[in-house]
Amino acid sequence: MAKTALYNMEGATIGEVEMSDAIFAAPINESAMHLVVRSYLAAQRQGTQSALTRGEVRGGGRKIYRQKGTGNARHHGNRAPQFKHGGVVFAPKPRDYVVNVNKKVRRLAFRSAMTAKFNAGEIIVVDSLTLKEAKTKLMAETLKKLSAEKKALVVLPERDENVVRATANLAQAKTTYVNTLNVYDILNAGKVVLTKAAKESVEEVYAE
Repeated sequence: MAKTALYNMEGATIGEVEMSDAIFAAPINESAMHLVVRSYLAAQRQGTQSALTRGEVRGGGRKIYRQKGTGNARHHGNRAPQFKHGGVVFAPKPRDYVVNVNKKVRRLAFRSAMTAKFNAGEIIVVDSLTLKEAKTKLMAETLKKLSAEKKALVVLPERDENVVRATANLAQAKTTYVNTLNVYDILNAGKVVLTKAAKESVEEVYAE
């Protein structure tokens, strides 16, 4: 079983912690990660865009000029796409962009993402993460001591109001919870900061 350093909030090493091979030493499947990320991004789209086709634009029912004898191209109405105020060719319509991914592939992608981050040395385990006050400055100092000031993903076992509020104003940091942790956020982060309790919860939930 792999091991990594265990840090305190001051950035000092206070010991080692074992990392589950099922999560942090799994085979990396890039296609699974790609599919899950695509599914995540697709789910963010509202799908409410809409435009009118030539059959839906108001007006244009009268033939604009006679069929023959003018030397011009044949047209019926002036709501065709080539005319001003005309319809749109292949107009976008409200649609569902959801890409369905089954549970096994999601878990495979999750393990792959965590393993890739662990192999790259971008997972930091902290014994605990608590703040006396919800001050952005305190959280920024903590992340800097952990060398995670750039694009940090802080994973908590449960909601900690002080940590969440203190991180909210940091452009390069984001908080999430074990039950909302996803492949896109993991791969998009520079460093993944896990509390020891969060690491244990991740191993318990995703090891199977």
